[in-house]
Amino acid sequence: MTVDEDKCRSILVALRRSGRNLRVTFNYRYAPRNSRVKELLLQRAIGEVKSVHFEWLLDTRHGADYFRRWHRDKRNSGGLLVHKAGHHFDLVNWWLESYPETVYGLGGLVFYGRENAEARGVSSFYDQGTGHAGTDPFALDLASDPELMAMYLDAEAEDGYRRDESVFGHYFSIEDDMAVLARYRNGATMSYHLTAYSPWEVFRIAFNGTEGRLEYEVAENSNVSRMQDQGGPLSSEPARLLLRPHWRQPVQVEVEQSSEGGHGGGDRRLLHDPLGRAADYLAGDLLAL
Repeated sequence: MTVDEDKCRSILVALRRSGRNLRVTFNYRYAPRNSRVKELLLQRAIGEVKSVHFEWLLDTRHGADYFRRWHRDKRNSGGLLVHKAGHHFDLVNWWLESYPETVYGLGGLVFYGRENAEARGVSSFYDQGTGHAGTDPFALDLASDPELMAMYLDAEAEDGYRRDESVFGHYFSIEDDMAVLARYRNGATMSYHLTAYSPWEVFRIAFNGTEGRLEYEVAENSNVSRMQDQGGPLSSEPARLLLRPHWRQPVQVEVEQSSEGGHGGGDRRLLHDPLGRAADYLAGDLLAL
């Protein structure tokens, strides 16, 4: 719901004083494929879920982009475990109909940043990517596109905002590799890993239950504006949902592959929600629980 504990408490105080309702837009719940997982778990297709393993890989287009702009300062974004993984943790909370009671986390800046680049033998550096895209696939060249140039490059003199910072520069306070271990109130456990420097973008989730296992994989295309031609063509692979019941053959579960609209089709479906997927403030602020 916000980037730190103090701001969460301020929102709760304002909510209680006003007497109003508050919704948190966890739009990833509305993606048809994510809803299909929810339906299978509600149907107890694998019995009672005991553990979840969740891996999310951000590629060197999308993942790198968080290190070119305001996200790189944790005071602005809260880091990727807040800014990006908040959607992922909400999905698990929603799927399990429970909340974490114990959480451990580890993380570090292991790929981006100048020190990491120098350790790999990189010796040529720049402050801004514009003008360097021909020599470095990590560079974002704002001058190569009229819209990006007008929106960002031409406006630098007005607001000082630099959209094309080098991902191998200085002054990073967020991590690019993060691991989380959580125990939920219902007894289930979750292991989670977020990597922001992968060669391709995909997420994989496995649910282990008393009556089997559910495996879920989705390869996603990068959404970094105007960067689709860098580093070769983007692949588009269908979502895969595989049910492995005990003592029976695995079953490939049909998944709606359409991703019309943003967030896997979830944005458009926010306007029509027969499954009751809307999240209240408790889903966005565990301090209130």
